[in-house]
Amino acid sequence: MKEVDLAIIGGGPAGLSAGLYGARAMLKTVVLEKQSPGGQILLTDLIENYPGFPGGINPEELTKRMKTQMEDFGGEVILDDIDGIEKNGNLWKVNGWENEYLAKAVIIATGSEPRKLEVPGEKKFTGRGVSYCATCDAPFFKDQPVAVVGGGDSAVSEAIYITKYASKVYLIHRRDKLRAEMIWQKRAFENPKIEFIWNTVVEEIRGENKVKELLLKNVKTGEETTLPVEAIFIFIGMNPNIDLVKDIVELTPEGKINVNLRMETSAPGIFAAGDVINIPYEQVSIAVGTGAIAAMSAVEYINKNFG
Repeated sequence: MKEVDLAIIGGGPAGLSAGLYGARAMLKTVVLEKQSPGGQILLTDLIENYPGFPGGINPEELTKRMKTQMEDFGGEVILDDIDGIEKNGNLWKVNGWENEYLAKAVIIATGSEPRKLEVPGEKKFTGRGVSYCATCDAPFFKDQPVAVVGGGDSAVSEAIYITKYASKVYLIHRRDKLRAEMIWQKRAFENPKIEFIWNTVVEEIRGENKVKELLLKNVKTGEETTLPVEAIFIFIGMNPNIDLVKDIVELTPEGKINVNLRMETSAPGIFAAGDVINIPYEQVSIAVGTGAIAAMSAVEYINKNFG
């Protein structure tokens, strides 16, 4: 068992930011990440709206800088898949596949994962034309028609990115206007490769060995049509990763961790930050800010309760 002051679960921007502030406070700080640090930002090709980087920054480079900065102050990133948290006296025991960690305070920064359409064919063709990551899979569909589902920032920005490869991008949205930032809307409307299909939902994803067509339904008229495409990229929102703490802390009706302005949860000694908490926006700068707040609150909690 590894004894630490502060255990942070999740190595995305919120977790790395929390790790920096915990390490600077001279706490023995570990960031526990099951894959590689970076989280959901690694699924995009460029971050344009993080302050201090005119022209944008590659998400891998931003992650590397955050990790290095944290490690310079003594923080440690450990690759481990965490599968449980439990109370252990006045401490918290974090159970991983590789090790167990006994911590004075825990920060949950587990982020979120892509929401599924939950339609026939989606699971069958995942990895064979169904994708939730444009930077991962768009290059496989060079000069081919594809579809993107969604109307928010992710859907529109990734549709624009996919036009670098695809011959045509059909952007399918269940409403008659987009929710994305105006800068993304402007770029999308000006892109000749993007065609919008409004007031429409995907009813089924069809094919044999891979995606070949979509069954679409107009939500206003009820009319059903088919659309031949080689891939469908789904960006309809995110689901928070709360399984570790769903029976420990209070959740919102939407399934996010309920925190106060200090990022405190309903369980003393457990804090949360980033996309997993009850904030309406999922942005790197917000994740970083909430990570910093969570760590500073954890420092105060540890100083108060452990001297």
